[in-house]
Amino acid sequence: MGRPVTLFTGQWADLSFDTMLQKGKAFGYDGLELACWGDHFEVAKADQAYCDAKRAALKDAGMQCHAISTHLVGQAVCDNIDPRHAQILPPHIYGDGDPEGVRQRAAEEIIKTAHAAKRFGVSVVNGFTGSSIWHLVYSFPPNLPGQIDAGYADFAKRWTPIFDEFQKLGVKFALEVHPTEIAFDIASAERALQAVDYHPAFGFNYDPSHFGYQGVDYVKFIYKFSDRIFHVHMKDVAWNLGVDAGVFGGHTDFHRPNRFWDFKSVGRGNINFEKIIRALNDISYAGPLSVEWEDGAMDREFGATESAAFVKKLDFPPSKIIFDAQFAENSK
Repeated sequence: MGRPVTLFTGQWADLSFDTMLQKGKAFGYDGLELACWGDHFEVAKADQAYCDAKRAALKDAGMQCHAISTHLVGQAVCDNIDPRHAQILPPHIYGDGDPEGVRQRAAEEIIKTAHAAKRFGVSVVNGFTGSSIWHLVYSFPPNLPGQIDAGYADFAKRWTPIFDEFQKLGVKFALEVHPTEIAFDIASAERALQAVDYHPAFGFNYDPSHFGYQGVDYVKFIYKFSDRIFHVHMKDVAWNLGVDAGVFGGHTDFHRPNRFWDFKSVGRGNINFEKIIRALNDISYAGPLSVEWEDGAMDREFGATESAAFVKKLDFPPSKIIFDAQFAENSK
C-alpha cells in the first residue's frame, strides 16, 4: 500500500472545513493537510476540545490528517514588514503594523501553533519563515560585506527559540523552500541549516515546483537533505512557456502566456514525479504525499480530482529484495 495522498487546503480557504472534508473525500484523497487560516484549523481556538472535535470529524469522514500548515503567519517572523502583510495576517498579529511588533507576535503565534499541533496529534507543522534579505537576492548595488550573514543571523535569532519549543513538544517545523524565504534552493537551504546549528526540529516541506523553473536539481535536494524532509508537497510547474517575463516574472500575474513559468495541475507540467517517487523510496520517506493544487487555467475541482488519481497511480512502495538475488537462491 502506498503513502497516504492528502490535499493541502490552503488554496481552498474560501470553503468551510466541513465542505473540504466532503470534497476531499469525493476527489479521492485519503486526508487533508489543514491550513491555519479560514476555519480549517484555527490556532486561537485550538484547545483540547476543539482539536478532539476536528479529529472526530476527520475520522467520521474517513479522512486522515498528518500535518497542519502556517505559511502566512510564519512569513512574518523574519520578513521586512510592510502593508502587504495586512492582507495575509490575522488582525491580532498585524495589529498596528509596527514591523517589530508584527514579527514578535508572529513568533508567539508559531509557538502556539506547535502546542496546538501537539494537542491535535500531528508532529509536523509546515510553513514559511520569511527573510530579511530576500530583497538582496540579485545583488546590485553590490551587497555590503556581512549583509547576507546578518540575514541568516537574524533568522537564527528569531527562529531558534521557536525550534527549541517545537523540540520540547516533539513537533517538527518543515520550511517550504521557496523564493522569498530564508531558503529557496539547495545552497540557501544548507546555509539555513548551518545558521541554526542543524537544529533537530528544523527541516523541510519538500515541494519540487519551486525548484524546477529556477534550474535547481529537485531530485538532488531529496538525497542531500534526506534526514530533513519531514513532509512532501506534490505540486507541478511548467517552464519555457513564454519569452517576455522570465524567471523573475516580469511583474506579470500568473497564467499569462508571456510568462516563462507557471504552476500546473499535477502531471501536466515539467516535473518528473517518477524520479521523485524513486528518490523518496531511496531515503525511506513514508509520510504523506500532499497535493498543493494550483493551475490558473483549470477548474480546481477537476484539477484536484485528476491530481489525486495521478499521485495514487504513480506512487509505489520500494522493493524489499534485489531482483536478481533469486538466481542465487535457486542455485542452492
